[in-house]
Amino acid sequence: MKIAFVGKGGSGKTTLSSLFIRHLATTGAPVVAFDADINQHLGAALGLDDAEAAALPAMGEHLPLIKDYLRGTNVRIVSAETMIKTTPPGEGSRLLRVREDNPVYDACARPVELDGGTVRLMVTGPFTEADLGVACYHSKTGAVELCLNHLVDGPDEYVVVDMTAGSDSFASGMFTRFDITFLVAEPTRKGVSVYRQYKEYARDFGVTLKVVGNKVQGPDDLDFLRTEVGEDLLVTVGHSDWVRAMEKGRPPRFGLLEEPNRHALRLLRSAADATYASRDRERYTRQMAHFHLKNARSWGDERTGADLSAQIDPGFVLGEDVTVSA
Repeated sequence: MKIAFVGKGGSGKTTLSSLFIRHLATTGAPVVAFDADINQHLGAALGLDDAEAAALPAMGEHLPLIKDYLRGTNVRIVSAETMIKTTPPGEGSRLLRVREDNPVYDACARPVELDGGTVRLMVTGPFTEADLGVACYHSKTGAVELCLNHLVDGPDEYVVVDMTAGSDSFASGMFTRFDITFLVAEPTRKGVSVYRQYKEYARDFGVTLKVVGNKVQGPDDLDFLRTEVGEDLLVTVGHSDWVRAMEKGRPPRFGLLEEPNRHALRLLRSAADATYASRDRERYTRQMAHFHLKNARSWGDERTGADLSAQIDPGFVLGEDVTVSA
């Protein structure tokens, strides 16, 4: 399953995505985690110290390698230089799988040891001084989008992405790359405003959206979220001494997380697992083509000097039964 965590800045989406990743690790499930937020905090939330987090390789710095590997022998892509963030796979493309080893993981992923298991962590990299005034952060998340377009996941395999805050996720087609999106909302007007915006933007794309109420302190908070969010409210999370200790860099064993919060994480996994049976692979592939054409016409053709619409393989559908190119 491909799972996104979104929400306004400060809502707690990075904390909740890290808790969910830890929960999956305790069950032995294979996990690939992406930090695609402009504020790179997922590594720290997973227990890395400052030096370890700073040493994580930025995916954008390895973009030529990523493109060259994923291109494979796909004759529709004339060169790796003509690949853009939305380039879809086709016959001959190399695909990424959750459980395998490959040059992309070797260059960009690092193992993070958690209670009960190890996950792969990949990061876009922070906004640097060299980027100021000349770069858009979405140029960095393009490496994540390209990998998601070529990533095949099966049952009981998990790809978890901590997305950039607010509605910035809609600056690319990446918001359609997920089986389920968990929107973390505080019980405030600002907290639910991002939910309304996200739901409106995603309405025409079949996005499965569920709300996780965070920082809920009592019945009034719960009633507020139920009124504002309705049936999209999946579960709520309240105060956690475990999280407070984790934010200070001194997390106890994950098994000591409070039972109500462990129950909430189990509900998140059940909701994610339920989307697998109804996965629409043809729609997923069709949406890749849709956003690729939009980007090609808007800027991609001019920048690369190529007709990028020719990269779309009309007979290709991304699914678990697709064979990875040699």
